[in-house]
Amino acid sequence: MMDLDLLSILAVSARIALAATFLAALPALPLALWIARHDFRGRSFLLGLLNLPLVLPPVVVGFLLLVLLSRQGWLGSALVGAFGARVIFTWVAAAVAAAVIAFPLILGGMRIAFEGVDRRLEDAARSLGESPGGVFMRVTLPLAARGLIGALALGLGRCVGEFGATLMVAGNIPGKTQTLALAIHQQAELGHDAQAGALVLIAVAIGLASTWGVERLRARAAP
Repeated sequence: MMDLDLLSILAVSARIALAATFLAALPALPLALWIARHDFRGRSFLLGLLNLPLVLPPVVVGFLLLVLLSRQGWLGSALVGAFGARVIFTWVAAAVAAAVIAFPLILGGMRIAFEGVDRRLEDAARSLGESPGGVFMRVTLPLAARGLIGALALGLGRCVGEFGATLMVAGNIPGKTQTLALAIHQQAELGHDAQAGALVLIAVAIGLASTWGVERLRARAAP
């Protein structure tokens, strides 16, 4: 492709998507387990709050992150003061934005995976003297594994396709923050239809691979 470094775009996209998926999964895993195992007052409100990034326009999420991570924001100023690190308009900002957008998908998928685990098997393990950590590692986690992997796959696909929030906090810097979605937007704006079309095909292939993988996992998990 002329005037288009495809390898760089894919490398940046992969780096940001993988980092974002990890950032989202880190809090999502324990939170999903806790929500799946507890019925408490305000549960619906909490789930609604956690799912907000699904319904808010991505640019709204991006703006809020921009305020939070800028040098004047409390988190951005703290990072600059502690490490001298500027987050805005770096690949780290892009990963944070994608993580926030993908978080509800990952959380929801993980919660469903944990809710599908037979509690009687966990109770049986506890009655045999297994510790809570042992029950989780030897019973809960293996039984929920397919659902957890499916949640991560959907989240990863969403991170690859993130556009609005990423553009707000990371810009569209070739070789640094320019992801696949941002490159498509740029090529379309420049009138490079062939390049944009080729990138779209790649994005569709990645999305199809992630959704197909999830459906395969669900089919295998079905009784």
